[in-house]
Amino acid sequence: MSITEVAIPGAKLTSADIYNSAVASWAIAAAWEVGALDELNGASSLDAEELAEKLGLDPVASRGMFQALASVGVVTRDGGTVSPGPIFDEVNTYRSYFHWLSRGCSGLYTEMPSVLRKENRVGSFYHRDGAAIGYACRELSSFSFDPAFWAAMDRLPFDFKVAADLGCGSGERLIQIANRYPGTRGLGLDIGLPAVEMTTREVARAGLSDRITALQADARDLAPHSVFAEVELLTCFMMGHDFWPRENAVKSMRTLRERFPNVRRFLLGDTTRTVGYPDRGIPLFNLGFESAHDLMGQYMPTLDEWYGVFEETGWKLAGEQRIESPAASVVFELE
Repeated sequence: MSITEVAIPGAKLTSADIYNSAVASWAIAAAWEVGALDELNGASSLDAEELAEKLGLDPVASRGMFQALASVGVVTRDGGTVSPGPIFDEVNTYRSYFHWLSRGCSGLYTEMPSVLRKENRVGSFYHRDGAAIGYACRELSSFSFDPAFWAAMDRLPFDFKVAADLGCGSGERLIQIANRYPGTRGLGLDIGLPAVEMTTREVARAGLSDRITALQADARDLAPHSVFAEVELLTCFMMGHDFWPRENAVKSMRTLRERFPNVRRFLLGDTTRTVGYPDRGIPLFNLGFESAHDLMGQYMPTLDEWYGVFEETGWKLAGEQRIESPAASVVFELE
């Protein structure tokens, strides 16, 4: 199904379809991570055992992976050969969505019966794989948020010297900014020490350690730091919902204004809660994104709810760019 299509209410769906699709979702994530999807991309057909040997995979285990992919049309099998199937191109395009769900959020959904119980929803009551989520989000952002981000960067009405990225992850966005804008410096902030360490490594690998620094900090309740006054451009992608519920978002957005007094533009990109879709017509990725955050107890705002927070906290909406996939995603251009 194309992401622009809507499922037909009452369409026949069997329990086998549901079961096989669940297995295939894991297989898609694995096929991407081990390199099988890249090998199949553009190929007419490949020998399955030779492909397994090339990728260092067990041939019998690989057969199970390809069978799962074939069960939903991602590939077709003919004896010992495997070929791209009727939906290969679409699935390969959106493979990071499946990886985010099947690898990044596997712990959360595995423990769903426990997570659902009120008595268990205290402390660290769920687990997600942050590294796997980061791996998926890097590619996910490249075809969804990045085009809108760079369009917003092209519209900046000023030159800047220092940019800061909230929830910097691997530091990729700051590295790209530094490469595109020579002479600028970057500051990455992330609540997770592994992310800060990853940013530091990636920045060093890119030869930019003299221009980009990473600090461990909670963007939701940011403590003062002298370097913040130098920041003119602030960015934050795929974590804005972490500021919510509303009273927390209001506090966080006001705090950001105080901590970064000289910011001239704040580019905030995120996926919001979808509104108006029937249960049988929810777009690709959104069901996983919204249900995962419901399970974690993390409030997901709608677009309209964001607008109200901007008005209350003194951020002016200078522009915005909607994103087709994930649905209800947007890059806000704030000042």
